[in-house]
Formats: sequence, C-alpha cells, structure tokens
Amino acid sequence: MTITWTEDMTPSTRFWDKIADKYAASPIKDQSAYEKTLARTVEHLGPTDDVLELGCGTGSTALLLAGNVSSYLATDFAPGMIRIADEKLVAAKAENTVPAGLRFAVADVFSEAVDNGGGYDAILGFNFLHLVENPEDLLARVHGLLKPGGLFISKTVCLGDKAWLFVPMIKVMQLFGKAPFVRAYTFADVEALIGKAGFDIIETGTYPEPRSRFVVARKI
Repeated sequence: MTITWTEDMTPSTRFWDKIADKYAASPIKDQSAYEKTLARTVEHLGPTDDVLELGCGTGSTALLLAGNVSSYLATDFAPGMIRIADEKLVAAKAENTVPAGLRFAVADVFSEAVDNGGGYDAILGFNFLHLVENPEDLLARVHGLLKPGGLFISKTVCLGDKAWLFVPMIKVMQLFGKAPFVRAYTFADVEALIGKAGFDIIETGTYPEPRSRFVVARKI
C-alpha cells in the first residue's frame, strides 16, 4: 500500500506522520508495564471477539493481540504510522506469523472504514485518550460502535499534578511543530470522562507508575 501526505491533514496528524519512522525505532520505555497492559487486556478478550484498535501507531501491539480474537482492525489517522504497520504485516505474513483476522487502516473513530455493521466486542486505545481534542465526542462514538456489554479498554498518560510544569513546555513546542495536542488529565478525570460516556468501569491499574492509567469499561 502506498500512503502519501496530504495538505488537509490536521497539525496533530502531520506531527505523528512526520515522526512515524522515529517512533517505530524507539524502544518501549517500560517493558514490564507494557507486558502487564497486554496481559490484562488479553484477559478480557475472547477467541470470537471482533476488536477495533484506535491510535495503533506502527502496529506492534496489534500484531501481539490479534491472535487472541476473531477479527482485529487496527487504525491510526497518521498515514506514516500505517505505512510502517503494513510493512510489519507483510513481514509477518512472509514468516507465517500473522494473525488471520488482522487488518490495518488509515482512519479515526469517525471514519466510515470502522463501521463493521454488527458492532465490536472491544475497542482499544492505548496511550491515546490524552491526545484526543474532542474526547466526549470520541467516547460517544466508541459507545455507539460497541455491542451491548462491549468493552472499551484504554491506557492514558495522566500528567496530573505536574501539569503546571509540562503544559507550558508542551505549548511552546507545539508552536514549532515539535509536540502534538495533549490534555493534562488526572486518574479521576479519565475515569469520570469514561463513566459519563455511558460506561461502567470494571478494572483499573497503573502501568507504569505513576502516570499511566489503565481502564477497562463496559458499555451500559
């Protein structure tokens, strides 16, 4: 698949598209916390599940999780990220290690590409919600895309009481295109936001400590 940059990209899309290769080459900062997140997520997935991942980046997590479910659509709004994800998918196919139901697509939650007709058993968003400019609209759409009782599984960076330090620095970097949009949440903010969107929170965790909140929430 050939994916190209277009002039109608938002500043956030351009930022993530531009850094895709650097992002792909960066090591996971906390491998133990990453593995814990994967393990807890797998506990809530089943072999017949249809899953949607939002903000999948370059697809590494999708490649690890997709073998546990029936179908897995991994999406990102940055074309550069999906270009690399597709390259990984081709390599996995060559080694016969690719899950049969895995697909990647350039899309966001509002794209027609994510409508599968019957709804999803789970929607995932890792290191994602704090980068969303319209979280209430996004969560309403997630709620609508889930089957009754479906799960929204997320992990969110929460700057919390350090917002006074990080936010001014981020705003300066944004002026030069060196940082994306970022919200400064607390754990309570994230859980309240998800709860107000029509979800019952059934599990939380902090992987890694002290600023990444893992939440499993069931559609009410």
